[in-house]
Amino acid sequence: MSSTATASRSWSGWASASRAPAAGDDREAERCERIACPPMLLEGRKLLVTGVLTDKSIAYSVARRAQEEGAEVVLTGFGRGLRITERMAKRLPTEADVLELDVNDPEQLDAVAKALDERWGRLDGVLHAIAFVPGDGLGGQFLQTPSASAIAAFETSAFSMKALAASLLPLLERGESPSVVGLDFDASVAWPAYDWAGVSKAALESINRYLARDLGPRGVRSNLIAAGPLQTVAASNIEGFEGLAQIWEHQAPLGWDLADPTPVADACLFLLSPLARAITGEILHVDGGVHALGAAAPA
Repeated sequence: MSSTATASRSWSGWASASRAPAAGDDREAERCERIACPPMLLEGRKLLVTGVLTDKSIAYSVARRAQEEGAEVVLTGFGRGLRITERMAKRLPTEADVLELDVNDPEQLDAVAKALDERWGRLDGVLHAIAFVPGDGLGGQFLQTPSASAIAAFETSAFSMKALAASLLPLLERGESPSVVGLDFDASVAWPAYDWAGVSKAALESINRYLARDLGPRGVRSNLIAAGPLQTVAASNIEGFEGLAQIWEHQAPLGWDLADPTPVADACLFLLSPLARAITGEILHVDGGVHALGAAAPA
């Protein structure tokens, strides 16, 4: 067990879910019995994680931390990135299997659902970490972007979360406190250079609300993590990313490490866990506090 995983379970926010109840503490014993307090946050849970391309990605950190917290994990990869995902799968604490998935291909969505059904017969959670915006939809070209590029961005970055959730719904309904979690970037304002990626994230936030509406009666949760900027493959494709990142350098009350995806990953683990069983339709900001401020504090 890694030191990271050991430390994480000693945090006060999780300790109450993993410690044994004190002698005579009937209420604590009853609470632990009600939520089946596991020794690890995700013990026994079956998770599908999309979007692993490098070991610096949020998705990789989610997969790694999920395994450290007791989950079984399967990854997906696509196109030329499939072999990269397979290499990353070997770096996890336990090598994960990788399924091919083009999230815009209904046949591949059905194939992944079938493979998971044969493997587990259920699914407890899925991470949607998929986004794509053509180059002419980023970097300050908002007014020049053609409709085809805007549509491509919407389909892959936003609509795909609905497509993924719908294709896996029969498996999720058989899961334990099942959860769909997507990766977001605060779309309540316009950001420099983010352009049609920002518009797509706004659509993703709306889709999340409608998924919460339609999946909730079937016992499935849907939430987003609005992460601060990180030095990932996706970020490297955004012209002007450095300027965007500087906002966090100057404004984050808690500070922000562009090279550390683990705070975002740990928040994903919370939403994928039964501890978040009454949360749906939510956007959890993990950005050092930047979303809460109107402007940077005076120097």
